[in-house]
Amino acid sequence: MRPAKRFKIGLLVAVIAFAIIVGPRLAVHAAYSGVRFETPAEVPSDEAPRIALVFGAGLSAGGSRPSIVLYDRVATAVELYHAGRASKLLMSGDNRFVEYNEPEVMRETAVALGVPEKDIVLDYAGRRTYDSCYRAKEIFGVERAVLVTQSFHLDRALYLCNSMGVDAIGVAADRHPYADRAHRWWHLREIPAVLSAWFDLNVRHPIPVMGEKLPIDPAASVDEAAVESGEAVAAQEAPEPAGNVNRPEAVNAADSTANANGARVRGSH
Repeated sequence: MRPAKRFKIGLLVAVIAFAIIVGPRLAVHAAYSGVRFETPAEVPSDEAPRIALVFGAGLSAGGSRPSIVLYDRVATAVELYHAGRASKLLMSGDNRFVEYNEPEVMRETAVALGVPEKDIVLDYAGRRTYDSCYRAKEIFGVERAVLVTQSFHLDRALYLCNSMGVDAIGVAADRHPYADRAHRWWHLREIPAVLSAWFDLNVRHPIPVMGEKLPIDPAASVDEAAVESGEAVAAQEAPEPAGNVNRPEAVNAADSTANANGARVRGSH
């Protein structure tokens, strides 16, 4: 075979491989461009209330404080709440180990930023984006949501939640200039992550940790005093950690307690 022909074949194979690997990521980005918003102020204020679904993103300081990425997600959700664009905050994160409790730290942060506990719901089994979306629909009965996460992750979150029957829009929580190396890695990681999401939705159909249904009532009005007194979240510093308060047992597959479904609700819904 001539070198020129080998080159053409190799180039064709490379183009096909690129399309297969990168194509889904680009397709998802294009498909949800109309429901992605850069700031909370751009999120439409609908008559029917939405639940803000906030995805976990790691802890720092030995598990007592949110990572900067997680803080930005919580702060963005709080801004949505104070603006009346979300009636409840569903904090979905990982708590499979007793000493690692993303939802509780998320709750503490939101409360410190002025959200009443009655409007915060915790999902302790949001171990990955697929699980958070699945449980939002099947456990918490979420029909309409505004997803809160960084822009690199937002497309996949929108794809998963909408594919599972949640009418979801999303807002980017990019409130800080993240490290360039980390940012590049996050975007690169989304390429196989979108492929994995497609595989989960269309082939594997995994069932996450489940349990009794605990539907959130989105029609409950936002606390008016909290809205009136809420300062611009963007101007606030990250709050000091409230400490290890009311930490629940870790959720794992062997649980047979009330926490076995990975859910804990603060206040009435």
